[in-house]
Amino acid sequence: MNRTVLDLWVGLFVIAGIGALLFLALKVGSMNTVKTADSYEVVARFDNVGGLKPRAPVKSAGVVVGRVSDIRFDNETYEAAVTLRIDKRYAFPMDTSAAIMTSGLLGEQYIGLEAGGDEQSLKDKDRISLTQSAVVLENLIGQFIYGKAQEGAPQ
Repeated sequence: MNRTVLDLWVGLFVIAGIGALLFLALKVGSMNTVKTADSYEVVARFDNVGGLKPRAPVKSAGVVVGRVSDIRFDNETYEAAVTLRIDKRYAFPMDTSAAIMTSGLLGEQYIGLEAGGDEQSLKDKDRISLTQSAVVLENLIGQFIYGKAQEGAPQ
């Protein structure tokens, strides 16, 4: 083989390798999203969203049922308003609760939905009123240390 043909094959191999890495990065990064036409939006308000980010998964029973589409601060209530885009295949009752959870000890944060028992289902632009904010590790450590200090303090 002459030098030009060898360079061509090396170039094609490098391009295929970069394409494979890009494909794997998109798969690992969970870039597959819920289609906007096949979903509905609901809003949940939280006191603290921790490290929750847009495009974070929305899960119920461990199954991804949607994605976080927007997080904004409400100047009137001083809460974070999180917009969830849920696939229309999944209908949740009106009294569904939402909590910000963490995958593992220090993993990514996601919204966990727990279905209630109401007969009416959530519709587009509805609000989830039962929410539980993110657990902030620094606050837990501070409470633990403060509690230990109070135990040792003379009464």
